[in-house]
Amino acid sequence: MKTGTFTYREVGATRLGPLPDGYRHLRHRTTIGRGRPAFEAAGAAVTTFALHRRSGAGVVATTPRAEPGTGVRISLGVGPLRATVGCQVVWTAYERDRTGFAYGTLAGHPERGEESFVVELREDGSVRFTVTAFSRPGRWYTRLGGPLVPVLQRAYARRLGRTLARIARGA
Repeated sequence: MKTGTFTYREVGATRLGPLPDGYRHLRHRTTIGRGRPAFEAAGAAVTTFALHRRSGAGVVATTPRAEPGTGVRISLGVGPLRATVGCQVVWTAYERDRTGFAYGTLAGHPERGEESFVVELREDGSVRFTVTAFSRPGRWYTRLGGPLVPVLQRAYARRLGRTLARIARGA
């Protein structure tokens, strides 16, 4: 799997923001558990791509865990409706109370933009998962999909949150 040139200029904008103008923005936050064990289980699932796999995506990555430059191929759907897209990890966070990464779109991806997946252990002991993204159509069919694309993105972010809550509980 080759990595390549990002299809957008604002590489890394999901790390600190603000999210760039001219894109659809997505921010989905959900509390997924409590305590350090839940945080550690969730962080490991996010950064090893286990979260995506357990949520139904096919994932092939060039490294076992997210690192800047890791190439990632994600596939969603079933049978002839399965789509595979290429991304590359832009940044990672392996901190005491914050773990996650972001990947950005490469040539051939139907969207242009970046998406991050971050788990945080908050001072009150709660564990929060946040998906942050900015994107715009990169192909004719995603332009044609118009308002349906953000609905699907939000639904997938919610699915990731539900899956990660199960992982954090040890289920």
